[in-house]
Amino acid sequence: MQQRIVVKIGSSSLTSDEGGLNRAKIEYFAEELSALQRRGCQVLLVTSGAVAAGFRKIGYKSRPKLLHEKQAAASVGQALLMQAYQEAFARHDVGVAQILLTRSDFSSRKRGHNAQSTIDELLAYGVIPIINENDTVSIDELKFGDNDTLSALVANLVKAQRLIILTDTDGLYTDDPRRNPDAVRIDRVDTISDELLRIAGGSGSSVGTGGMRSKIEAARIAMRGGVPVFVGRAAEPGDLLLAVDGAGKGTYFDTSAGGLSMKKQWVGFHSLPQGKIIVDQGAEHALLAGGKSLLPVGIRELEGDFHPGDVVEVLNLDRIPIGRGVVNYASWQLKAVAGLSTEEVQRRVEVLRIEVIHRDEWVAI
Repeated sequence: MQQRIVVKIGSSSLTSDEGGLNRAKIEYFAEELSALQRRGCQVLLVTSGAVAAGFRKIGYKSRPKLLHEKQAAASVGQALLMQAYQEAFARHDVGVAQILLTRSDFSSRKRGHNAQSTIDELLAYGVIPIINENDTVSIDELKFGDNDTLSALVANLVKAQRLIILTDTDGLYTDDPRRNPDAVRIDRVDTISDELLRIAGGSGSSVGTGGMRSKIEAARIAMRGGVPVFVGRAAEPGDLLLAVDGAGKGTYFDTSAGGLSMKKQWVGFHSLPQGKIIVDQGAEHALLAGGKSLLPVGIRELEGDFHPGDVVEVLNLDRIPIGRGVVNYASWQLKAVAGLSTEEVQRRVEVLRIEVIHRDEWVAI
């Protein structure tokens, strides 16, 4: 079976600091990706850069901040971006195809399946899918936040063998190497801890939206799907092949688990939660450490209007999200029985299952 590789390239790797496309960089990545395909890999490219490519062309003096301005810049920049990619890949006799996705394409199982089928067909014919968020129609509430998250969702969707997230730094460090000369690169990560997220920092570029923290969050999603991740730099010929081979200039995130089922991936990462449930410490421990289901007795508060079969987000008492699950109660039912014992719940409401979220319908995040 051919190795399937998803490569994500950010805005800062494709554009200048002032905005606008850097053709030399695009030609470099086209050559690297084409070499990976010639090796026999199936290659998917998740790209940023549409807003950065278009805002100067449309007349803005700096990267826009308002949603309608970003959408306008993206509509101009996406055409420029695809034209640049098409011309660069044509020099290597490689065809490319544009795929624009929104969060709703993943939250709908049917639309997600359709996207997967299209990608499979393109790869079968040696065409590289170039995937970007559909910024022109996306709204803030449904955006991926950055294309790091999009790349992880795509990698899980297509069952990739590796996700390569390229950035302008050579991996994750114990501190910001630009400010601290004693910072040490972390070569391998097996588990994403709170400490790791703490040292990840914020956004490092004026033209991009994702910093190292967003890349680690994306790595967490991909790892839960069973996809190992590389986060690092590719700036010289052959760097991308080295990254795929395990000798790249960056940090490797390993996964020893087989990955979540597609259903649980949908619950945990693709679905759009319809409400929130806040649980006490006992319920938090039962869900995260005990492998138990969530019962009404452990619920302190809830938000939103949801129905049986909807996905809800579960938060601890500090209001930190700990997971998602498919709920068996309507919100009005749950409000009536939150904090009550199983016996009391059975006297007050009629539900098919006493568990608020059964452990088989639960995903920790």
